[in-house]
Amino acid sequence: MLKILIGILMLALVASLGSGFYFLMTDQGDKTKRRTFHSLGARLTLAVALAGVIIYGVATGQLGHRNPWDAGPQAGQQ
Repeated sequence: MLKILIGILMLALVASLGSGFYFLMTDQGDKTKRRTFHSLGARLTLAVALAGVIIYGVATGQLGHRNPWDAGPQAGQQ
């Protein structure tokens, strides 16, 4: 479930990036339109949410590495 949420947030970030580029190209410096600025705010919010979900997943142990080449700490070594 957590990995699906991370995927959705990443797709939303890419969509926000695309909409920001579109607004930047179509508004062409119009000072009255603030759509590019609002897209940046949405992207920032999504990035913070994504970082929070990843931190939560690592802290609860739902996300982590399970690499076969990394056995973890060895007993008796310091």
